[in-house]
Amino acid sequence: MSNIGEFDLIERISAQFRDNQANGAGTLGIGDDCAVLPQREGLDTLVTTDLLIEERHFLLSDISPWQLGWKSAAVNISDIAAMGGRPEATFLSIALPKKFPSKVHSSGAGTTDSVPVADWVDEFIGGFKALSGRFGVPLLGGDTSASPDKLFINVTVLGSCPHGAAILRSGAKAGDLVCVTGPLGDAGAGLKLILDRAASPDGSDASGGQASCHSERSRGIFSLQEQTLIRRHYEPVPRVAEGIALRECGGVHAMMDISDGIASDLRHILKASGVLGADIDLKSLPLSDELRAVCGERGLDPYELAVSGGEDYELLLTVAPEALEKARQAVGSLSVIGRITSEPGIRWEGGSHKDYQGFTHF
Repeated sequence: MSNIGEFDLIERISAQFRDNQANGAGTLGIGDDCAVLPQREGLDTLVTTDLLIEERHFLLSDISPWQLGWKSAAVNISDIAAMGGRPEATFLSIALPKKFPSKVHSSGAGTTDSVPVADWVDEFIGGFKALSGRFGVPLLGGDTSASPDKLFINVTVLGSCPHGAAILRSGAKAGDLVCVTGPLGDAGAGLKLILDRAASPDGSDASGGQASCHSERSRGIFSLQEQTLIRRHYEPVPRVAEGIALRECGGVHAMMDISDGIASDLRHILKASGVLGADIDLKSLPLSDELRAVCGERGLDPYELAVSGGEDYELLLTVAPEALEKARQAVGSLSVIGRITSEPGIRWEGGSHKDYQGFTHF
């Protein structure tokens, strides 16, 4: 960070959000020791925080600064959506390494030159603001530091919902239908494409054997369908409106966002709700045309990606059967993928009967 001082860096970030820091009467954002958000009667405040670490959650040589800014905001705002809340403000803390790749090529490799930290930050904040602006969420503070080697990003989001109305993970009931708001597996497939590209920048085949006959693919040049899956991994859209609508319609007993794959996330709901189980019909999982096509070409299992891939940031919920149609009308699209049972454990029906597992952080 030798080419930019800490306060100059903070000013560059603050300047991009100056037009929407005042998110209501009495709100105070960047520039003081604390942000000020006046409380309103009848509301609960929701707070979530998340950490993104280079080489654990993203590859700096592959993702653009704009995409990383977008995703950093999106994955955190999604936690507010998962409770049926409305996001109100974000706080960003970032530890910056000395160098950033100057360009991300189609091969996924950055150049040996480095881009000035200030330029990288400007583009990163541009992506962060683009996603935040989509939901009218101001950045109200945070912290900055230098890092000896890796990039670290921490985002905190404040949100609100009517008092006592947040949808928790712990409310699932036997007989509930298990539903998701959108297609599964796209982001997981996109990540696999990214990792395959990173593992074989010299053009060697890392896709399991079928890609060796496609010279363009082995060089990291992807089809439009593959690019769509990569974009869905890098640019997820949190389901804020859907979360609010599901909270308001009634009959939704438990809900969370899909970050680690339903094989993990559904287990979180079952554990929080007591000794419950679920029957999941793999053939009912909503799969996009792009996922089906790419899996067919590359010999991948679309159901495994849909169940275990993660990072779709759709909503996973349980709803009373009698409330299903009202919930569907509220969000426009809702896929029933199974049912909560009183028999412990998850049973995967209609497939290979594997014991699917989602992503774990340790």
